[in-house]
Amino acid sequence: MDGDRIRALLTTGPVLMPGVFDALSARLAAAAGFEVVFVSGYASAATLLGLPDFGYLTQTEISDVARRVCRAIPDVAVVVDGDTGYGNALNTIRTVELYEAAGAAGIFLEDQQWPKKCGHMAGKRVVPREEWLAKLRAAVDRRDRLFVVARTDARAGVGLDDACERARMAADLGVDAIFVEAPESVAELDAIATAVPGVTRVANMIEAGRTPLLTPAELHDLGYDLIVSPLTALFAAGKAMRDALALLRENGTMRDDTDRLLSFDEFNDIVDLDGHYAREAAYSQPAE
Repeated sequence: MDGDRIRALLTTGPVLMPGVFDALSARLAAAAGFEVVFVSGYASAATLLGLPDFGYLTQTEISDVARRVCRAIPDVAVVVDGDTGYGNALNTIRTVELYEAAGAAGIFLEDQQWPKKCGHMAGKRVVPREEWLAKLRAAVDRRDRLFVVARTDARAGVGLDDACERARMAADLGVDAIFVEAPESVAELDAIATAVPGVTRVANMIEAGRTPLLTPAELHDLGYDLIVSPLTALFAAGKAMRDALALLRENGTMRDDTDRLLSFDEFNDIVDLDGHYAREAAYSQPAE
């Protein structure tokens, strides 16, 4: 699957991407009917390392997550968080190559200083425009069909006007979409769309984040057609695991609370156990 799939989907209306962080979450997203998913750096840092999105995750660690996700759901387009490209323009080229080799259809590339932070955290700083634009130019020049999203975090550290100017400059380079991170009101979302016309715009819907939560239809009306909900699955899984483990610790068993869990058979369906039994049987027959 490559970026052309995302480009085609965007011609038909808004595209909603849930965040995933491993092969299991990817299979669940595919089973729910999503055609595009997003490998979240925040979620990957949390699940791989148990750490916040604070610049700890490395280029090769996220590439490995992408490879496992792409292999698990080959019929779904996978966009991968590229953070800052993990260095200069040359490092960005390597990131693009690694992601494409993993099977990714798209990449997000942002303009934060390293170590970067989640876009909805405090304390973000951005690099000079020219440094970020050089990385974007390298990505666009060296990609095959990767869908390139230019993300700027300048709204928090420099101001909305500078963020919009950065987005316009990125659009001029030929990126596929622009993403002004963490606008704090519908009025700001509207201002960004007005300031950066003629390009696909990304909206980031983080529950309890800085940006108001809107539906895909509401965002489309504001001019946003690529919508990412990067932490929904992570937050849901975290709450469910925390609550179940607390019950297990308190009661010593889940005998009276199995309604909180997938059944053994339900989980085996998710990982296609029957398919693997069939595969085993196919290779267990004596040759004729």
